[in-house]
Amino acid sequence: MKNKEIARKPQGGNGLAKKSSSSEISSFLQAARAIDTNASGRLIFAMDATMSRQPSWDRAMTIQASMFDAVGKTGGLSVQLVYFRGIDECRASKWVINARALRDLMIRINCMAGPTQIGKILSHAQRENSKQKVSAMVYIGDCLEESVSELYKKSGELGLLGVRCFFFQEGTDRGAENGFREMAGLTGGAYHRLGPDSARELAGLLQAVAVYAQGGLQSLISANTREATLLLEQIKR
Repeated sequence: MKNKEIARKPQGGNGLAKKSSSSEISSFLQAARAIDTNASGRLIFAMDATMSRQPSWDRAMTIQASMFDAVGKTGGLSVQLVYFRGIDECRASKWVINARALRDLMIRINCMAGPTQIGKILSHAQRENSKQKVSAMVYIGDCLEESVSELYKKSGELGLLGVRCFFFQEGTDRGAENGFREMAGLTGGAYHRLGPDSARELAGLLQAVAVYAQGGLQSLISANTREATLLLEQIKR
């Protein structure tokens, strides 16, 4: 069984990025063994692992690990982890129901300098949806360095396909915020900037997204939590 690699090209020799080590690839393969066959929804977790997040990476890992703990509590949900880093590296795991395996994989990922590759994430979500319905996508990042017109086009296409995207921002970059808000709106999803208590906050938000991915808007409405209400205030119905 092999993990997927999304449009990765040979990397340059400028020292900013390097190929994944054999141990990392082995870890990826091990994390992807438990493929789900009976899940009631499919949820993509995508994250930025470029060097801009390095200063707070350890804290970010703690925060992001909470998303898999939150989804694990929901149960019956098929999950895929996607991340980008370096010059042109973007990887996706297999779809799994064992969210903890993906959590263990994620905390072993290191940052590598390079540009954002959000466009690849959005294109990947479209391809996955063409194979089998993707209920929702979550993206966690801190900056945006791509042509927004192309990102908006791809986001609008996902919206037409019914794939709601939820953008959670770390940091205060205004350009990223504007872009994330617009992309979330074009898909019918929601945006939220993480605050000081981001670990607890993200856990609640991700659990709300997981509820939506399994049961749709009615289940999210019935959840009646602060985080569910926060998302519902933005979601286009």
